[in-house]
Amino acid sequence: MRPFTIMIDTGADLPQEYIDEHGIATIPIPFNLDGVQHSDGRWQKISAQEFYDALRDGSVAGTALINPESFVSVFTDYAVRGEQLLVITLSGGLSGTYQNSVIALAEVKEKCPDCRICSVDSVNAAGGAGLVAALAVKKRSEGLSLEETAKWLEEKTQSCLALFTVSDLMYLHRGGRLSKVQAIAGSIIGIKPLLNVAPDGSLKLKDKVRGRKAAIKTLFSQLTRSLNNSTSLDTVIISHSNCLEDAQSLATLIKSSVGAREIHLVMMGPVIGTHVGPGCVALFFESDMSRSEYEAKFYGM
Repeated sequence: MRPFTIMIDTGADLPQEYIDEHGIATIPIPFNLDGVQHSDGRWQKISAQEFYDALRDGSVAGTALINPESFVSVFTDYAVRGEQLLVITLSGGLSGTYQNSVIALAEVKEKCPDCRICSVDSVNAAGGAGLVAALAVKKRSEGLSLEETAKWLEEKTQSCLALFTVSDLMYLHRGGRLSKVQAIAGSIIGIKPLLNVAPDGSLKLKDKVRGRKAAIKTLFSQLTRSLNNSTSLDTVIISHSNCLEDAQSLATLIKSSVGAREIHLVMMGPVIGTHVGPGCVALFFESDMSRSEYEAKFYGM
């Protein structure tokens, strides 16, 4: 029996077989498409192909928060059973989900002060939140306790870099993640925007290159430039919103150059896919530098 359960919300991307193998629990972030609510947060009622095709055809999607009451229900179940739980949430810089988990945990601990439940802000999204969960799996297997793992993750999140390119920034604008000025500036025909998840967990438009192939190559070059020469990558996650060939191209570049113990290609879930739209390729990995150091090196910030 595992000493504690790791739980992610559906803003995180991990292969289903990995989730099953390591006994990772999930809690759904609801989403809607053209007013139809989907409480499962994944692909139970609609396929990824149908979802992204609908967005391409002009359908409107949105997401909701996991409310404190839902977290209270889950946390109470674990507390009553005397089971330990580590929850890893979507970035607090993008969503109120983490804050709601904190509110719920405080309420549950008032009734069950001895419960052993921790909530960690991944300060990331999609495959980045999945990467944090994979690190938790690794530390659990090394024998770290629940509390030790949570503390280690909180210190590690800033070196989990998230770099991505999208086809159309207007999805991020409609979702309130970028201003209209930023979205228009990054949506010139033929120009592909490059973004990252900043130290505070929010999304930042950082650069623009001409053409999709150049955008993929830039993601790769920024990965290599953020590593020491002797670094051997452990786990790399590439999330994509229905553009598998582009994700495979990026994976091939990594395999043929720096390599990695594991490279997971994952279809981006609807929670993040709602906000980035179809055609997003996102790269997540452990770097030798923090996000602040990365921004200073690449952008002089």
